[in-house]
Amino acid sequence: MADRDDLKEMSFWEHLDDLRGVLIKIAVVLVIAAVALFIWMPDIFDRVILAPCSSDFALYRWIDRLAATIPGMSELGGDFHVDLINIQLASQLYIHLSTSFWLAVVLTFPIILYLLWTFIAPALYQNERRGVRRAFLFGVFMFYLGVAVGYFLVFPIILRFLADYHVSQLVPNQVSLDSYMDNFLMMVFFMGVVFELPLLCWLLGNIGVLHRDFFSKYRRHAIVALVVLAAIITPTGDLFTLSVVFLPLYILYEASALLVPKGTEALNITTKEEET
Repeated sequence: MADRDDLKEMSFWEHLDDLRGVLIKIAVVLVIAAVALFIWMPDIFDRVILAPCSSDFALYRWIDRLAATIPGMSELGGDFHVDLINIQLASQLYIHLSTSFWLAVVLTFPIILYLLWTFIAPALYQNERRGVRRAFLFGVFMFYLGVAVGYFLVFPIILRFLADYHVSQLVPNQVSLDSYMDNFLMMVFFMGVVFELPLLCWLLGNIGVLHRDFFSKYRRHAIVALVVLAAIITPTGDLFTLSVVFLPLYILYEASALLVPKGTEALNITTKEEET
């Protein structure tokens, strides 16, 4: 790997050629992963993607046990099942292809970041590389944690509420495969991105844009905003479901505050970097 001084002798076209090589490697990784997932997609659909459609899902079993032990929460439990329908001729083939690709992106996310890192790293100083390595590991962990929260917690709650909601009992719910997959992928990826908030705050704190005092000053405003966001994500009427979604978001807020230095600490960090 070339160091920073070597890069000064490289022309624009040489940099562009290196970038092209990295993008080709990323494309090869994605294609291999997508092909493997395409082959195994029927089992993945039955065992993973469609698992929240049945009462056997882990979250539903936990809610049933909780509803049986706590008075006044019996309405949260009960049998639950969603039958999906396909209303367009090519939808199943398109969803088979697109889901294979998006799951390949999720599973190869660390590899993609590493390949991009091999292109960016030579342009950084040694101390900058150490900071980026820590950010890389932390960002990957938080992304997968957010994906897990979206899959095991947020999406099942939304699905259960919306699938059982009726504006009139004369209008039965028939959930299309396209609608299910749009909400599934959006919610899982959305939570993965949301869980990158501490990393973003850490980066902004290190460059002096964000300080810990900001979180203390606007904590009350943040709580109200997070409650509203949780209510939008889970449009149910019970406090339990709202709390289940609100608590992870609030923990993210407090974790972000802990990762951001105070005003004086940020100033000292900036001064040390300038001296280096």
